[in-house]
Amino acid sequence: MHSFNHELCEQNGGSIKLGVLCESVGKGDIMIIIDYKDTRPIYEQVVERFKTLILKGVMQPDEQMPSVRNLAMELSINPNTIQKAYAELERQDFIYTVKGRGSFVSGDGKLVETRKRECLEEILRLVREVLELGMTKMELTLEIEKLQV
Repeated sequence: MHSFNHELCEQNGGSIKLGVLCESVGKGDIMIIIDYKDTRPIYEQVVERFKTLILKGVMQPDEQMPSVRNLAMELSINPNTIQKAYAELERQDFIYTVKGRGSFVSGDGKLVETRKRECLEEILRLVREVLELGMTKMELTLEIEKLQV
């Protein structure tokens, strides 16, 4: 179960981001940030943030999601927006719904593998593009080696 505290979380380059601080048992703080200057719809921002939290293991399998009503109230947005985000998360198998109990994080370990595969496909697409633009494999390798991972 989560408890929520409304808070103005940061001002970045003239863009005010409004967030909700969620205290997750044993996991520290989870921040849901809505950037009203972002061109993406609010529900997409909510979807992306929860996907990140789930993929990074901040939210554990079978952990209950915040209720639609509470999250909408804390973010000061329409509950239909949160419901749309949750429907999209469920469509992508990140969460599941138990009638009368709420939504929960999926316990399927395939999520991380699927995301890794998607990222790798995007990386390979970009590598092909920079090679077509004239970057050498050596230059690309040097850039990759500069990463502090």
